Amino acid sequence: MAEFHVGDKAVYPGYGVAEITGIENREISGTEQRFYVLRVLGKDMTLMVPMSNADSVGLRNLIGKPEVDEVFEVLRKRGEKISTATWNRRYREYMEKVRTGSLTEIATVMRDLCLLRSDKDLSYGERNMLETARALLVQELALAKGDAEDAVEAEIEALFG
Repeated sequence: MAEFHVGDKAVYPGYGVAEITGIENREISGTEQRFYVLRVLGKDMTLMVPMSNADSVGLRNLIGKPEVDEVFEVLRKRGEKISTATWNRRYREYMEKVRTGSLTEIATVMRDLCLLRSDKDLSYGERNMLETARALLVQELALAKGDAEDAVEAEIEALFG
């Protein structure tokens, strides 16, 4: 179980990188619980996560250098079979991958949608999914690499010409 402190950055699956802005005690149904207070970066959003549930919701540390390389390997990989399911079934599959919070899974979604986009028009849902995956990837990779977000976005876009 990862333990976080005020000022730490953590990844909340589906929302992206958040800063731990506080740790508070709250009474819920007569039981005292400790909560992480998270401010989601780039969004005007604050979340409270019970410390006891942090693992089960997937709250995790930012990735390190080895994982950054892994994510770029996934983005570079070609020849993977892209789901031939209907767009709405594919959307659900991609949504599940994004919800895991795993950056390699999110990279798979982005790669597949970028490659699919070169063959055919993406549905509205798929275009939104691509933007979500791109935003989550760029935000965390930029922090992990210590680079500006636009530099990381340009590096990723270059992989898909």
